[in-house]
Amino acid sequence: MGRTVQCAERPQRIISLVPSQTELLHDLGLENEVIGITKFCIAPDEWFRTKTRIGGTKQINRELIAQLQPDLIIGNKEENSIEDIEWLGARFPVWMSDIFTLADAMEMIRQVGVLTAREEKAAQLMQEIQREFSAYQPQSRLSVAYLIWNQPCMTIGKHTFIHDLLRVWGAQNVFDRHEDERYPITSVEEIKRLAPDVLLLSTEPFPFTEAHADEWTKRLDGIPVLIVSGERFSWYGSSLKKVPAYFNELNTRIAVLKTL
Repeated sequence: MGRTVQCAERPQRIISLVPSQTELLHDLGLENEVIGITKFCIAPDEWFRTKTRIGGTKQINRELIAQLQPDLIIGNKEENSIEDIEWLGARFPVWMSDIFTLADAMEMIRQVGVLTAREEKAAQLMQEIQREFSAYQPQSRLSVAYLIWNQPCMTIGKHTFIHDLLRVWGAQNVFDRHEDERYPITSVEEIKRLAPDVLLLSTEPFPFTEAHADEWTKRLDGIPVLIVSGERFSWYGSSLKKVPAYFNELNTRIAVLKTL
């Protein structure tokens, strides 16, 4: 966003505007420092139940945040609205991430560690994540379509974090031709024409269920349909260390699908 952010050397009143970054702050040991989170910050559960909720990622309660008097706010360029960030930035230190790739996510972890005086814990976490991904062995390359919304049918283009994780998993996104549109609208007819090996229905932001999978299976005339964890494919904080194991689980599920 072209801004310089100045904050206390050791922030004591932190507000997180993004679920995956809230989980990261917890894993960096900032229990006492984090004073506010969004209503979508479900991890860790204890924080979800006890921390002050300052609205949603795109509908924050500005007045409540002002009352809390944070000395650092941590957000994300895609998940938060520019109007909210500009309003907050005129009053408080607001640091923003902008995540397109796994490498971006790792750099975000490092920078948040610096911002919050948790460099050592951030470095340890990065090593854990790198170790898990280094041990992961991709399987044969699948072509996939990945839906994030049902009506309208919305998928993911090339310049998205989900696209990069699909690549790391070992999959080819059939919508990677979308260079400019990050989340293009598609249709049953287009998915049939592109003929992916499997259609992936994400559990977030739209909560796809097995009932939706059954509906899509009927529409697609033989293209397999799989429900996948939106959290594993779109959260770019400390939960990344769980992703390679999830990829292995998906590979097993895909292998079963191929035998049916």
